[in-house]
Amino acid sequence: MSKRTITGTVTSIAGDKTIVVTTTTRKTNPLYGKKYTTSRKFHAHDAKNETHVGDTVLIEECAPISATKTWTLSKIVERGRERLTLKENEIVEEMAEKAAAKHDKEEDPEDAVIASNAKQSTSKKEEEAK
Repeated sequence: MSKRTITGTVTSIAGDKTIVVTTTTRKTNPLYGKKYTTSRKFHAHDAKNETHVGDTVLIEECAPISATKTWTLSKIVERGRERLTLKENEIVEEMAEKAAAKHDKEEDPEDAVIASNAKQSTSKKEEEAK
Protein backbone atom coordinates (compact mmCIF):
# COMPACT_ATOMS: atom_id res chain seq x y z
CA MET A 1 0.00 0.00 0.00
CA SER A 2 1.47 3.35 -1.02
CA LYS A 3 1.40 6.53 1.01
CA ARG A 4 -1.04 9.26 0.03
CA THR A 5 0.52 12.53 -1.10
CA ILE A 6 -0.96 16.02 -1.22
CA THR A 7 0.32 19.21 -2.83
CA GLY A 8 -0.58 22.45 -1.09
CA THR A 9 0.59 25.85 0.07
CA VAL A 10 2.17 26.57 3.46
CA THR A 11 -0.17 29.04 5.16
CA SER A 12 1.28 29.06 8.66
CA ILE A 13 4.23 27.97 10.74
CA ALA A 14 2.28 26.43 13.61
CA GLY A 15 5.26 25.91 15.90
CA ASP A 16 8.66 24.30 15.98
CA LYS A 17 8.87 21.68 13.19
CA THR A 18 5.15 22.03 12.36
CA ILE A 19 3.62 23.65 9.29
CA VAL A 20 0.02 24.10 8.19
CA VAL A 21 -0.55 23.18 4.54
CA THR A 22 -3.75 24.35 2.85
CA THR A 23 -5.17 22.74 -0.28
CA THR A 24 -7.91 24.40 -2.31
CA THR A 25 -10.24 22.73 -4.78
CA ARG A 26 -12.97 24.06 -7.06
CA LYS A 27 -16.29 22.24 -6.84
CA THR A 28 -19.58 22.55 -8.69
CA ASN A 29 -23.00 22.39 -7.06
CA PRO A 30 -24.79 19.40 -8.64
CA LEU A 31 -28.21 21.07 -8.74
CA TYR A 32 -27.47 24.70 -9.61
CA GLY A 33 -24.11 24.38 -11.36
CA LYS A 34 -22.53 27.18 -9.34
CA LYS A 35 -18.78 26.82 -8.80
CA TYR A 36 -17.27 27.42 -5.38
CA THR A 37 -13.91 26.98 -3.66
CA THR A 38 -13.28 24.70 -0.71
CA SER A 39 -10.10 24.37 1.31
CA ARG A 40 -8.65 21.91 3.79
CA LYS A 41 -5.82 22.35 6.27
CA PHE A 42 -3.29 19.68 7.16
CA HIS A 43 -0.69 19.83 9.93
CA ALA A 44 2.61 18.44 8.69
CA HIS A 45 5.98 17.68 10.28
CA ASP A 46 8.88 19.77 8.94
CA ALA A 47 11.92 18.22 10.63
CA LYS A 48 14.46 20.83 9.42
CA ASN A 49 12.22 23.95 9.62
CA GLU A 50 13.09 24.66 5.99
CA THR A 51 9.75 25.95 4.68
CA HIS A 52 8.30 29.44 4.77
CA VAL A 53 4.80 30.83 4.35
CA GLY A 54 3.84 30.82 0.69
CA ASP A 55 5.90 27.81 -0.38
CA THR A 56 4.22 25.09 -2.43
CA VAL A 57 5.04 21.72 -0.86
CA LEU A 58 4.37 18.02 -1.25
CA ILE A 59 3.40 16.20 1.95
CA GLU A 60 2.90 12.48 2.50
CA GLU A 61 0.95 10.46 5.02
CA CYS A 62 2.76 8.90 7.98
CA ALA A 63 2.11 7.39 11.38
CA PRO A 64 0.66 9.89 13.86
CA ILE A 65 3.33 12.16 15.29
CA SER A 66 0.96 14.09 17.55
CA ALA A 67 -2.79 14.55 17.99
CA THR A 68 -3.11 16.52 14.74
CA LYS A 69 0.08 15.71 12.79
CA THR A 70 -0.20 12.69 10.52
CA TRP A 71 1.67 14.13 7.53
CA THR A 72 5.37 14.80 6.86
CA LEU A 73 7.05 17.16 4.44
CA SER A 74 8.21 15.22 1.39
CA LYS A 75 9.69 18.01 -0.71
CA ILE A 76 9.42 21.70 -1.52
CA VAL A 77 7.95 22.09 -5.00
CA GLU A 78 8.28 25.88 -5.30
CA ARG A 79 9.57 28.63 -3.06
CA GLY A 80 7.07 31.43 -2.53
CA ARG A 81 8.95 33.68 -0.15
CA GLU A 82 11.94 34.34 -2.44
CA ARG A 83 9.70 35.76 -5.16
CA LEU A 84 8.14 38.07 -2.58
CA THR A 85 11.45 39.41 -1.24
CA LEU A 86 12.74 40.01 -4.77
CA LYS A 87 9.64 42.08 -5.49
CA GLU A 88 10.14 44.05 -2.25
CA ASN A 89 13.77 44.77 -3.15
CA GLU A 90 12.75 46.00 -6.61
CA ILE A 91 10.15 48.35 -5.10
CA VAL A 92 12.59 49.76 -2.54
CA GLU A 93 15.24 50.32 -5.23
CA GLU A 94 12.69 52.04 -7.46
CA MET A 95 11.65 54.35 -4.60
CA ALA A 96 15.31 55.18 -3.91
CA GLU A 97 15.88 56.04 -7.59
CA LYS A 98 12.82 58.30 -7.66
CA ALA A 99 13.92 60.06 -4.47
CA ALA A 100 17.44 60.51 -5.89
CA ALA A 101 16.06 61.93 -9.16
CA LYS A 102 13.81 64.30 -7.23
CA HIS A 103 16.77 65.30 -5.07
CA ASP A 104 18.82 66.18 -8.14
CA LYS A 105 16.04 68.49 -9.35
CA GLU A 106 15.13 70.24 -6.10
CA GLU A 107 18.18 69.91 -3.84
CA ASP A 108 15.93 69.21 -0.83
CA PRO A 109 17.83 67.76 2.19
CA GLU A 110 14.84 65.63 3.32
CA ASP A 111 14.79 63.71 0.04
CA ALA A 112 18.48 62.91 0.42
CA VAL A 113 17.75 61.36 3.83
CA ILE A 114 14.88 59.30 2.36
CA ALA A 115 17.07 58.04 -0.50
CA SER A 116 19.93 57.07 1.82
CA ASN A 117 17.52 55.26 4.21
CA ALA A 118 15.99 53.33 1.31
CA LYS A 119 19.43 52.26 0.09
CA GLN A 120 20.45 51.15 3.60
CA SER A 121 17.27 49.11 4.09
CA THR A 122 17.83 47.44 0.69
CA SER A 123 21.37 46.42 1.61
CA LYS A 124 20.19 45.09 5.01
CA LYS A 125 17.45 42.99 3.37
CA GLU A 126 19.95 41.57 0.88
CA GLU A 127 22.28 40.59 3.71
CA GLU A 128 19.40 38.91 5.58
CA ALA A 129 18.37 37.01 2.45
CA LYS A 130 21.91 35.57 2.13
